Amino acid sequence: MARQILVVEDEALIADAIAARLRSEGHEVRIAADGPSGVAYAERFEPDLVILDLMLPGLDGLEVCRQIQRERHVPVLMLTARDDETDLVIGLAVGADDYLTKPFSMRELVARVQALLRRLDALTGRTLPKSIQLDDDIDIDLDARRVRQRGEVVHLTPTEFDLLVGLAERPGRVLTRERLLVDVWGYRDGSGARTVDSHVRALRRKLGDGVVRTVHGVGYALGEGTDEAGATADPAPNADGAEAADAP
Repeated sequence: MARQILVVEDEALIADAIAARLRSEGHEVRIAADGPSGVAYAERFEPDLVILDLMLPGLDGLEVCRQIQRERHVPVLMLTARDDETDLVIGLAVGADDYLTKPFSMRELVARVQALLRRLDALTGRTLPKSIQLDDDIDIDLDARRVRQRGEVVHLTPTEFDLLVGLAERPGRVLTRERLLVDVWGYRDGSGARTVDSHVRALRRKLGDGVVRTVHGVGYALGEGTDEAGATADPAPNADGAEAADAP
């Protein structure tokens, strides 16, 4: 299905290359060369997805992301020339769904775009129970997409919310990063493990360190479960997206 995609990138060669590749995939692409133009285009055309450079003239990518997410959530893939963990965490905190560090391959960018669009489709048509209660402490309202902890609303980004729900649907079960990338982001190639780690850190900052449990060498879980030494995990998907069999 053709989608409207906005590319906000001040380097013309990169912007044109991204636009050409996505147009070849059948999408309608618009380009903005600075922050204010990116905000204006997003308001006017309501794109299905935004590819957003972090370093922009006029307004930086973080402020652009804040402004375009103010009225409605739109998936954002952030591009950065720096591999600075602080910048990446802030970008995810203001609403970016994922990031790529320059230089990147067009093949990887297209895979990330397709995965974010699949995730958008899945969220639109997904049927869920109304709420999930965690340990009489955290209540997840799935209809309103709202989380309360001890009665107080905790403000999560859309991706943080989806990650929490993905873990909460299988309490105590250890989920590998690869499994979470499939369930939450829709990725099939296992790339993007650092994205999972960054979002887990964000959840811990907002909900407390003890909410999401790390099982070293395996993945993450909510609540009590099998101890780390004997932990079992939901199997990671194979290249076709199917789950591998549990090891004997």
